[in-house]
Amino acid sequence: MQNDQQLSELARQRKGRIVLILMLTFFAVPLMVVMLMFKFNWMPTGESVGELVRPARLLNTTSDLKDDAGATLPSQFWREKWSVVYIADNCQAVCLGKLHDMRQLHVSLYKDMERAQRVLITAQQDTSSIKRDYPDLIILNQPVENIAKFTQQFQVNNENVYSSNRLYLVDPLGHLMMSYQPQLPLATVRKDVTRLLRFSWAG
Repeated sequence: MQNDQQLSELARQRKGRIVLILMLTFFAVPLMVVMLMFKFNWMPTGESVGELVRPARLLNTTSDLKDDAGATLPSQFWREKWSVVYIADNCQAVCLGKLHDMRQLHVSLYKDMERAQRVLITAQQDTSSIKRDYPDLIILNQPVENIAKFTQQFQVNNENVYSSNRLYLVDPLGHLMMSYQPQLPLATVRKDVTRLLRFSWAG
């Protein structure tokens, strides 16, 4: 009887070790892969239409960055979801058209909608009409002098971030990792973003 109990205890311990190893493998290996990708500046090859930011930039969020309700941005804001970002000085016709495209892109993600958020960064102070038309849009609006240092982190190809009309993609680790030129068709951008979300375990 005692031998049976010992064998049963050994079997339980062996099973527990196997479960622990599987859990460590499941959680640790993807994290190690991501860390190695960023350390060695490696990105998977493919048919991406966006421009990769090399190396990916970890966004440094300052305390001056507030939303349209005056609330300071949480420190983990960029680390919760994939963020599709647009930057404009004043949101006029071109900007409003891009916001419409961003909403269409977001809706087209279907089951992955909850994994992404849309963010407008602007110096325009009165954004009430924008918020009325796009209630789910996150608006970060502060005077240019308050957001200039932060928005410069989005600069690519020495372009003016306020007039480049680009869409930017920030991953759930807080890195600016891709931008999309304004002339790209929405359907093409959507296909690219959908593929990224499908093959990513983050966010």
